[in-house]
Amino acid sequence: MLRSIVLAFAASVSLTSATPLIYDGRAPFNYTLEDLNNSLDPYLSVVKGSMSASYYTQLPGHALNATPLWSPNLWSPIEQPITISIDNTSVFVPGGSKPQNGFRRTELIVQKDGNHIALNAIADVGTTVFHVSILEELEKPLNMSHEYQIVWIEPNDGTHVFDIQLGSPFTIPTGTVPVSDARFLKVRNHAHDLLFETPFTSHDWHNFAVQIDWTNLTLGVFYSTNGEPLKAVTGLVENSSASPGAAGQGDYHFGVLKLPLADPNETAAQQGDIVHFGIQEGDTEALTYSGVFIESITGGVSAGYEKTVAPIS
Repeated sequence: MLRSIVLAFAASVSLTSATPLIYDGRAPFNYTLEDLNNSLDPYLSVVKGSMSASYYTQLPGHALNATPLWSPNLWSPIEQPITISIDNTSVFVPGGSKPQNGFRRTELIVQKDGNHIALNAIADVGTTVFHVSILEELEKPLNMSHEYQIVWIEPNDGTHVFDIQLGSPFTIPTGTVPVSDARFLKVRNHAHDLLFETPFTSHDWHNFAVQIDWTNLTLGVFYSTNGEPLKAVTGLVENSSASPGAAGQGDYHFGVLKLPLADPNETAAQQGDIVHFGIQEGDTEALTYSGVFIESITGGVSAGYEKTVAPIS
């Protein structure tokens, strides 16, 4: 009980934003690997392979600085980053289902008070903004011949309200890969239309905020690098293929979901079943995250350094 109180206090007093927070996933320095293994707030850590959560996900502590947007004083940072990795053991087995042998995946799902579903009911209404920052892990690089989905909101129907994607899109048969824009971070809507893309430059924190109007089914994207304040990089974009109301609400995921390459030795049906079939090399690959939180647009959108910008309209 005491540990829970300390964690809650640290999260509530030390993390800097400018508008009402709905959820804060910026890991305080007293968050431990044991907490991660036990799926203690602010993360549900069950989407992984057969090893413990801490085998796939590391907490660098003070060895690596998080995005500076929310820690203006680098000598006194407010969060530690999170490095999420996959390897050939990263085969997720959903409850009551077959192993997802086509994918390699490790993800954290945001949760509050031990309940991710209850969080969706308050985060996925009105107009809210989903923040995340992403850093390349140079010692465990991604294979850009594959497609990666690295941030998304997933309702129960398995679609994505929006996602951030990297690499070469999965195709049958596999074409010439990597494609020319494989090293671009791409923000897509529910229909997989491209809203914004930017080169995934090394050594840079890539900061995103995605504004979602859950009533009118629209999206807008803010972006910056490193310590630059967030700026709008799109106008208001339709997201009309997403489901309205409770059916469209879903879990906020961040991590590494690696799609396979189509295997020419498999049947057409197997090639189309990318969840369970396809080619995976089994290499260890990773990305590092920080700055994960969800906010209301009351008072504007947090841009960094306790400043706000106007919502996209």
